[in-house]
Amino acid sequence: MVNHLCVIGVGLIGGSLSMALKKAACVKRVTGLGRSVENLQKAQKLGIIDQYETDYSKVIPHADLIFISVPIGAMPEVFRKIEPYLSSDTIITDGASVKQEVIEIAQRELGLRINQFVPGHPIAGTEKSGAEAAFDSLYQNRRVILTPLEENSEIDINKVREVWKQAGAIVDEMGARHHDLVLAGTSHLPHVLAFSLVDCLNNVDDVDEIFKYAAGGFRDFTRIASSDPVMWRDICVNNSEAILAMMHHYQKNLDSLKKAIEDSDNDKILELFSEAKKARDGFCNS
Repeated sequence: MVNHLCVIGVGLIGGSLSMALKKAACVKRVTGLGRSVENLQKAQKLGIIDQYETDYSKVIPHADLIFISVPIGAMPEVFRKIEPYLSSDTIITDGASVKQEVIEIAQRELGLRINQFVPGHPIAGTEKSGAEAAFDSLYQNRRVILTPLEENSEIDINKVREVWKQAGAIVDEMGARHHDLVLAGTSHLPHVLAFSLVDCLNNVDDVDEIFKYAAGGFRDFTRIASSDPVMWRDICVNNSEAILAMMHHYQKNLDSLKKAIEDSDNDKILELFSEAKKARDGFCNS
């Protein structure tokens, strides 16, 4: 049971965690903390949080679990603001899609309290944002990756693990750098491609007709280009090495396909498409 959960950044990710824990009856009180009073008021009206505050000193000392769900660019300020008011038994965790950079930020800003930060990343979301986008089943049967620190106690790691399980998630652990490489391929690169494709088509002739006749496949593929641009800018900047490695790998494959099309190499095109279908069918049906 979480006595007092503080959610910093009550949007899709933070708001959905609060709603899931409330539905599971394993949190007594939830306070939303952030800069947008309008968004916090919406969250309270929707029952996502019980109360809200913009003053860190009034909330942080009384919270036993703090969940940080803000863009990575805002992380340094958040860690800096919570550090002076932390109780020694307060646990901090987060939902950032990049782990190594966030850990380094936390190490700088939390100092000796770094042991209280258990990094995590829920592999769940939609293209929507803000408190109104939150829903209580977001984490049902979805994976959450924890990237614990050497300084973390097993007790604190297990508490964070249990919170996510209560929210309906399947919890895994891995190293932060490995997490960032894996997510660069499975999440970050697809978002980069979706944003890039929409921007590309938006700058060609007859753009109105292109979007007018866009079919379901185009809408499905580019849905994630409606995601928060600030969040994804921060992800690209803070996981650039891994993302660039994946982009380089993808570019080689794209060049190979381009040459096969130029050469009318039917066998090569069929081989590439068949292998891709087999791979996708395999992981989607497993």
